[in-house]
Amino acid sequence: MERFKAYLKKKGVEVSVQRYLIDAMGAMAQGLFASLLMGTILSTIGTQCGIGLLTDIGAFAKSAAGPAMAVSIGFALRAPSLVLFSLVAVGIAANQLGGAGGPLAVLVVAIVASECGKLVSGATKVDILVTPLVTILVGCLLSYAVAPGIGAAASACGALIMWATDLQPLLMGIVVSVVVGILLTLPISSAAICAALGLTGLAGGAAVAGCCAQMVGFAFMSFRENRWGGLVSQGLGTSMLQMGNIVRNPRVWIPPTLAAAVTGPIATCVFGLTMDGPAISSGMGTCGLVGPIGVYTGWLADVASGAMPGIAATDWLGLVLVCFVLPAVLSVAFGWLLRRIGWIREGDLTLESADAMARGKGEA
Repeated sequence: MERFKAYLKKKGVEVSVQRYLIDAMGAMAQGLFASLLMGTILSTIGTQCGIGLLTDIGAFAKSAAGPAMAVSIGFALRAPSLVLFSLVAVGIAANQLGGAGGPLAVLVVAIVASECGKLVSGATKVDILVTPLVTILVGCLLSYAVAPGIGAAASACGALIMWATDLQPLLMGIVVSVVVGILLTLPISSAAICAALGLTGLAGGAAVAGCCAQMVGFAFMSFRENRWGGLVSQGLGTSMLQMGNIVRNPRVWIPPTLAAAVTGPIATCVFGLTMDGPAISSGMGTCGLVGPIGVYTGWLADVASGAMPGIAATDWLGLVLVCFVLPAVLSVAFGWLLRRIGWIREGDLTLESADAMARGKGEA
């Protein structure tokens, strides 16, 4: 057993939640972003501007979603080059056989195929044959065995959440908005989770509201500490930058979370905000404005299909209020109250680490 453990360590195979549910899932979201999401944006621009070339390029990018996810996962697991290249075929198989729940199937299958490929990599004199053969066979056979079931389970779970949100938009608007928003700030990929569950429709709109509440909320609530740099890095980047401060003082998380609890049901009950674009957009928030852009691309698709007569002024009003205005106003207001009662102190939201601040003072 000890020899086997030593061999696993030598090959870089480490079974842990950090590697498989955080590193791999985060990388999967990046792969989706670089393929499906960018393809959707390019196709939308091409269609709206009448540029056929962009529409075609977008279609090519969207078709590469499976391989992009698998390679991204392999890269996060530090797979050798031959394993990494072989994951292209594995990603295609898992994504296609997984159906609507393809992203989750790719996550599971690519992890197993990558680790198996790493175990045999460099172990023989014909590595150029053995490593790709093992990686592709393990990945594709596993895809046939488990991808349809994984995809169906993920799709059913997402469908259940969307059905419950349609049935109880007030309660589920709060729950989905708060939970997905919290996942966005945690070192877990909310985008990957939304993509894996296929979270769209009214539930997707609530998820967008929650993510925007966290990002815009932290950005504006901490403006006095972080100024414009913090506004941009959190508002258009990620609220995950605040995790260190949250660990030190969990109360700083209350204002944006309360904002999400308010904007979620406003999105579902007042404006009927839906995410009919790519499911990954539901978990992106204002990161690169992907969440709002996803809602917009969904509107365009609905108008083209006849599901919507057109984009009304109230649609734009709801999008702006839910994604930008209300998260900023509510988080600042809640933050002010917590500052008044001493739950949030000066410097609690500063993005610089205490060590960096101390070094800066010492140098001064």
